[in-house]
Formats: sequence, C-alpha cells, structure tokens
Amino acid sequence: MDSDRGVTELDSFQGTGNPPSDEPVNAPVNGSEHQIQEPEQLWVPSGRRLISGLLGLNVVLLGAALVAGEALSPEGLKHQEHQVFMLLLMGLSLVWMLWYLLWARKQPDICPHKDHHAGGVAVTLVLMLFAAFSLLLYICRIGYLISMRECKPAAQVLSPFIEAPFLTMQTYLLWAHSKDCIHRHKIITRSGLVLILSADLLLWLNAVTEDTIHEEIELEKDDKLDFSNTNSTEADVSDLAGVTNSTLCQCGTSAACLTFRKGFEILYPFNMEFYLMAGCMIYVMWKNVGRRMSPGHHHGAQKLTLQIVSQGGIIYGPVFGALVLVAGVAFFVLYQVWVSQQERRVTAFLLFYGYHLAVMPVMSLCCVAGMLVHRLERRVSEGEHNPTRSLDVILLVAAALGQLGLSYFSLVAALAVGTQGLLEGLDLSYSLLSLLELILQNIFIIQGLHRHPNLLGKKREKRWSSIFKPKKKAAEPTQEEKRTGLSLLEENTSAAAPKHHGKKPWTKRVMREICAFLILSNVMLWVIPAFGVHPQFENGLGKQFFGFSAWFVLVNLGQPLSVFYRMHSVGALMELLISA
Repeated sequence: MDSDRGVTELDSFQGTGNPPSDEPVNAPVNGSEHQIQEPEQLWVPSGRRLISGLLGLNVVLLGAALVAGEALSPEGLKHQEHQVFMLLLMGLSLVWMLWYLLWARKQPDICPHKDHHAGGVAVTLVLMLFAAFSLLLYICRIGYLISMRECKPAAQVLSPFIEAPFLTMQTYLLWAHSKDCIHRHKIITRSGLVLILSADLLLWLNAVTEDTIHEEIELEKDDKLDFSNTNSTEADVSDLAGVTNSTLCQCGTSAACLTFRKGFEILYPFNMEFYLMAGCMIYVMWKNVGRRMSPGHHHGAQKLTLQIVSQGGIIYGPVFGALVLVAGVAFFVLYQVWVSQQERRVTAFLLFYGYHLAVMPVMSLCCVAGMLVHRLERRVSEGEHNPTRSLDVILLVAAALGQLGLSYFSLVAALAVGTQGLLEGLDLSYSLLSLLELILQNIFIIQGLHRHPNLLGKKREKRWSSIFKPKKKAAEPTQEEKRTGLSLLEENTSAAAPKHHGKKPWTKRVMREICAFLILSNVMLWVIPAFGVHPQFENGLGKQFFGFSAWFVLVNLGQPLSVFYRMHSVGALMELLISA
C-alpha cells in the first residue's frame, strides 16, 4: 500500500487549502524551502481523495436513483433492487469496520495524530442516544416485518437484521475512533469510510421517502380532514388515490402487529437523525486521513459536566428554557389530541402558531445579545483550517435552507392569495419570524464557533496610533521579536491570556445563559416537527396557492432539513456553552 515514509510525508497536508506553517512535524526552518516543496505536497493527496470521492459520488447517485425509482414509480421495482443494493453496501461497510477495528488499528504508527475538534462529548452522547432509540426501532421493525412476512419482500424482512449490526458497529467506531488521523493504508481507509458515508446517506434518504409515503397515506385516509379550502385538481386526487390503493399489506386486527408498527412510527425520527449525524462524523474522519496536527495546537479537551450549571452561576437560561420545554410539551400533546377532532382543529392550529410566535422572537433577541457579547469580548478568530468547523458551517447553512425555502414559498403564496383569515395571517407571521430567527441564530453560532477559546485580540487604538506614528511603533515590535523570538500568535497569547481570565467575567455568564436557553428552545423546536406536527400539510397559504401535491413535495423536502437543523444547532450551541 502507500504506507512508506515518503508518501506519508507527502500526504500530510491533504484536505487543507493552504497548509498551516506549523503543521508538518519536521518542517524546514527556511521559508523559501517550504514554498518550493508545497506544490508536491498538495498534488498527491488530492488525487487519492479524488478516487474515493468519485467512488462515493457514484455509489450515492446509483442508490438515490434506486430509492427514487421505488418511491416515485406506481409499480415500484420488481425485485427490490434498492433494498438489495443497500444490504450489499452495509455488508461491505461491516467488512471494512471489522478490518479496521480488529487488524489495522493495531498496526504501529497508524494513528500518530488526533483531531481534538472532532467527536465532541456532546455530539458523541447525542449520537449514542439516537443509536439506542434506533436499536429499539429495529426490534419493533423486526416484529412488524415478521408479522407481515407473507406479504413483504424477503429483502425488506432481512434488512433490519443487517442494519442493526451496521448501526452498532458504526456507533462504536465513532465513539472510540472519531478523532483518529489515520496515516497508513490510506486508499483502503478512505474508500471504506466513503462506503459507510454513502450507506448513511442512502439509509437516511430511504427513511425520508418511507416517512413521506406514510404521511401521505395517513392524510388521505383521514376522513376528518377538510380540504375544501384548497385548489386541488382532479389529477391531485387521482394521484393520492393511487397511493392509497398501493397499501395492500396491513396489520388488520393483530394487536402485536399494530403495537410494533406504532413503535416503529414513533421512533422513526431518531433513526433518521442518527444517520445524518453519523454521516457527518464519518465525513470528518475521511477528511482527517493523513492529516498532521501540531503538538502545541491542542487547546485541551473540555468535558461537559454539571459544574457549568451548579458552579457557573447559570440560572435564568436553564429556568426559562425549561419553561419553554414544559409549555412546548403541553402544546404538543394538546395539538396531537385536538387536531384529529373536527371541532377543535382550528384551536390546535392556533396553539401551534401561538407557541412559535411567542418563542422565536425571544430566541432572536438572545442571538442579538450574544452577537453583542462577541463584539465586546474581541476574541481572536481561529485562522487554521479545521474540517470539523468547516463542516459545521456548511451543515448549518445547508440545513437552514429547508425552513428558509418553505418560508419564502409561503411569502410568495401570501402575495398571490392574500391573508384574509386568522390562520393565514398567523402562517405568514410564522414564516417571517422563522426567517429572522434562523438568520440571526446562524450568525451567532458561526461567529462563536470560529472564536479562539482563550485569546483576546488587541485593541484597535493601537492600529490607528501606528498609522500616525509609524517609526516609533514599528521599531518596538521589531526589537521585541528579536529579543524573544515569539510569533504573532504567541505574542497575542502572552498579552491576552491574563486579560481573558481577569477582565469582564460577566460576559462568560451571559454567554452561557444565552446558550442554555437556546439549547432547550431548539430541542423543543426539534421535537415538535420530528414527532409528526406538520400543520403546513393541512393548513396554510402554500397549500392554497401551489395545490396539495406540489406543496406536499415542497414540505417533505424542507421538513427533514429543518429537523436536522435544530438538532445540529443543539450540538453547536453545546460547544459554545462549554467554551464560553
């Protein structure tokens, strides 16, 4: 393979656009020498990553085509090719994980470096929680499929027996080795990680399409729904009738089958979130293959403990966040009970919109206050390339597109239809507040993730004074550099560290109060849509203007992203709470 010393050194800078000057272990002191070697160090690893990247791209596209063919075609695939393909993919991933954990991990010098930003405590704990609920889901799914084995394909009955070991093995891999920067057998390692990532994405996509079909069937089968205010066409009705007629395999009066199916439906959101989170962590491992970390760069692993709440003096954030949780649970239960009753459906919608219209403005104000604290603290931004931080930003922005898209579509519908009734006005207000809250929260989180946990920046007055007095100010730093030999970052460390520990202690508490409140609020805003509260399906300007079928597709594209955004925001806010 490519484990020889020379290739390892060439592969040390993979994944970084401009490698940091302190990244190689044996970097030459001469700056010109370093610049001459730089093109060679960047060329080789990019080609190797390209091979595994193209492999993953083709696997995901083929799997997505198979899943879409099964979900969108009225007749589906004749031989359950999408299930067979995913079983094969999970089997190959299991083989690679066994190879890595039982043999490759024991080889000397396979993992000389650790990425301490990857696999944080909060993210790992949430991942293990989702994995535990997913295993319960597989138990319910196995019971349901065994009850319906006479009318279910063999590949579908076999899938949970392969998927459960795949999930268990992947959870252990991420819990124990998510920080690894692997430096041997890089081609096999990248290819194996790409197979796992592809399996996660396809299993999530399959779960989304199955959940979409389930919701559409339930909406059409529910005789209590009132679609009189929609512009549904005859084609829409015929399409939905075709979907309803496709459900030929039902539990009937079997109590065990109905119990297993209900548990399967309740636990579905946890399984969907697991695959997204696991896929993100696997992607970071793939980016870290061959990456070198300088020994002096680690800021120290921080653990989330109850001391932050008990000794940190945090009171208001957890208290008001707990009130948001309690009120949200009460409204959630009432909504689920009343939405199925024709005389109380409007009241259920009012509860949903009223709760969000009360919570989201407070969250927006907290984000603005957090951004002001960022400005007052003047912490140094982390300038190094970090795959984990880059992925966090990409996921926050990409996942927010789901709710942002739905909000903008609702605005377009409001301009066309108008807001004549109370519910239409509330739906428009909800869309506008969603836009504001998502944008402000993204800015607050992204700014916080890129702040240095310890260093404070120099005051701007020194820069202006250096312009008016260039000779006097330019000579002092030069003499100081010659005398001490410190880099610019080390100068900031020595000058700013005492200020961080002794100046403005109230900013630390304010930041933790804000993060605690936003964490609990985002948890509740994740629970509500994840467990089946989707008033946009049954009410709203979008359905009136675009029609049921088109609006149903738009909502099902945006809702899974919105659910993932809330959970990913919780993980990012946990990191801000710890590093405040």
